[in-house]
Amino acid sequence: MQSHFLTAVKPKKSLTSTAVASLCLLAAAGACAQEQGSVRLYGIVDLAVRRASGLTEFTPGNASTTTMVSGLNNTSRWGIRIQEDLGGGLSAQAQLETGINAKNGTTASSTAYFDRQSWVGLGSSLGLISLGRQTTLLADAVSPVDPLGMRLASFNPSINVAALSQHQLGVGFGETGSSSGSYRLNNSVKYSGEFHGFNLRLMHGFGEVTGNSGASTSTGVGLGYKAGKLQLSAAHQSFSNNTDTLDLRGHVLGAAYVLPGDIRLAGIYGRSEADTSATARTRLRTLGLGTTVPVGKKVDVTLAHYRVTRERTARADDGYGRTVAFVEYKLSRRSVTYLEMDHTRWGGNFQGAANKPRATGVGIGMRHSF
Repeated sequence: MQSHFLTAVKPKKSLTSTAVASLCLLAAAGACAQEQGSVRLYGIVDLAVRRASGLTEFTPGNASTTTMVSGLNNTSRWGIRIQEDLGGGLSAQAQLETGINAKNGTTASSTAYFDRQSWVGLGSSLGLISLGRQTTLLADAVSPVDPLGMRLASFNPSINVAALSQHQLGVGFGETGSSSGSYRLNNSVKYSGEFHGFNLRLMHGFGEVTGNSGASTSTGVGLGYKAGKLQLSAAHQSFSNNTDTLDLRGHVLGAAYVLPGDIRLAGIYGRSEADTSATARTRLRTLGLGTTVPVGKKVDVTLAHYRVTRERTARADDGYGRTVAFVEYKLSRRSVTYLEMDHTRWGGNFQGAANKPRATGVGIGMRHSF
């Protein structure tokens, strides 16, 4: 999911030194000196207790379960953002970010430490060019217009289906390190620039498959527009598999608008088509609508509904409808307690014929940002 730099206050010397020291240790460097610039340590710790029926945490099943969940509201993570002024309007930038399982202190990924972001780039008034592991343009397009505001990442159809975080096609598309999702790309170069309210993004991921320059590659374009309370967002991205014989193409289109009283309305449409074999194809569509309504100064209520449909070659169509609600109470600018509720109605045995046709979940948790 797209990262938000949550530290609005410029770090003090002690915090900067800690971040630099951590970076040195992680890189196994013998020495590290900070040049003129800024280093920002940021993160989220989010934990909740969740009771679910017809789900094993977030996976369809028959049982009822009670679990502690890391990142129910917003994904638990920590990261370092670095920027150095090079003069003449240029800046060197870098970001390292890893997901964490806050309930047991382990990293979210067992194969990559900085699984969420790992890039370096050069910025100017004309935009930013960055190289490394980065979110796709579909993910970037979803972020500002998701009806849930990127909450509930493990169960949010905008993230999982429209942005392909959990496409579950059984084929690896693009150089992602996963056969179940294509939300971030390794070995990628991305351009992002803002001009008079418009945001233009271009991206290419190098597959790095020996002898086949087209395998595991990805190319995309994104366009956004913001004027006052209105925000529009769109993107297209194509991916190839590791033999360059199968293709995946995704599209996202969405809008968000803030009414008087800071009432946010948002809608999103996502569509993807993928070859899953030489003779089979899967088409996924996602439609989501939602609103966030402030209740006084301390409480926000968010309600969203999604509809996902799936069409597969020589198989019956299926899908699901999912309604999610969040009630958040602001303890401070950085600390929030919340209640989450969700209901899913599966269609056409999307969840598997042996499992319940409906699922519900309720969670109570706390999120702290730093």
